[in-house]
Amino acid sequence: MFFKRHQLASNKWSALIITILITVIASEFKVIPFNGEDFRFGLGSAAFFFLLLIFQPASIIFTGFLTGVAVVVVRIGEDMLFTSNPFWWVLENHLPAFLFYFLFAVGLSVIPIDRFKTAPLLLGAIATVLEFTANSMEYFVRYLLLNHVSFEFREWVLLALVAIFRSYFVVGLYSSITIMEHNKRMREMLKVGSNLYAETLYLQKSMNHIEQITASSYDLYRQLKKHEYHSLSVQALHIAQEIHEVKKDSQRILAGMEKITKTKRGEYYFLSEVLELVIHANEKYSELLKKQVAIHSAISIDFETEKQVPLLALLNNVVANAVEAILINGEININVYEESQNIWFVIRDTGEGISQEDQAIVFEPGYTTKFNDQGVAATGIGLSHTQEIVHILEGNILIESLENGVVFNINIPTKNLRR
Repeated sequence: MFFKRHQLASNKWSALIITILITVIASEFKVIPFNGEDFRFGLGSAAFFFLLLIFQPASIIFTGFLTGVAVVVVRIGEDMLFTSNPFWWVLENHLPAFLFYFLFAVGLSVIPIDRFKTAPLLLGAIATVLEFTANSMEYFVRYLLLNHVSFEFREWVLLALVAIFRSYFVVGLYSSITIMEHNKRMREMLKVGSNLYAETLYLQKSMNHIEQITASSYDLYRQLKKHEYHSLSVQALHIAQEIHEVKKDSQRILAGMEKITKTKRGEYYFLSEVLELVIHANEKYSELLKKQVAIHSAISIDFETEKQVPLLALLNNVVANAVEAILINGEININVYEESQNIWFVIRDTGEGISQEDQAIVFEPGYTTKFNDQGVAATGIGLSHTQEIVHILEGNILIESLENGVVFNINIPTKNLRR
């Protein structure tokens, strides 16, 4: 708690120092509008207003007081160093500048600025009135102290025009930055939402598979029990129960994710959407494996399909295998098109490829070339499952070995995919 308070206090003082320094430096860039007068328009007031909007100090009056003092001190120091004017003359000449920053800060402290930040036109009008008032008071005090005779209508008009221009310029700049930050946050939120949405769809797919496995495990239990394989039937029942628990946990996770994403989708997806989900998932997978894999896609036909779950399982298996086959850097190209009333999915990678003798058994259950860090082989059911899905959809899958990589050619009748 002490550390947080200390850090917060440190940030406030840092913001105060930055505000003072930038305002003092900016105030040195100036225009003297009235001939023979020391009254000047500088960038200091614009910088001061902008920094107050950005940092939102706890005490605007205190910030304005210190900034005004700093501006006056710096200007007096400059004149004492570079001119031979007496100190009291220099003090009277620059002291009125303090009034602008102090009065402007007092005005901003009275008005709830946060309420008007979403209404830039109104905020600009308020700032114009405050700047015109503060500038007028500075000019009037300077007139009294230095006995200047020029105090005509044109000067009031110039004060008003400068106040309008400077105030709306600052408000416009601040609004532009705020909008950019808002858009950035919205893009980040949309990215998170789309990522969660993709994961939700994969979780739904997994739950469908879990349901099928649960039913198969329970059916196996009944068959074993019927044939009086007591120990095996008990084991099968235990597996079915554990899978059912996994399903219930997945349902709770899915319910939570759907609340976050608030996604309402029907039963149909466009083919292009399925492809985007596959690409997104495998880009993440390649990052997980610490590989630099560029996935390119081209799709020349698009339509709604209700086969998104089998298509996701099919394409994800093939593309994930391609990612795994690439050593460190590589490319995967996915081309989707229609030909002879078939949808073709041509997936080409630049991985290690598959030897000629292995192509005949690559779809056999148990075939694998992948081992973990302990040397344990993978299950080898991914491509056999892929082939089964393709056959269920009445399609074909062929492998073409290349000198550098492999090509999977999958064709499925359009009528079996199109809604």
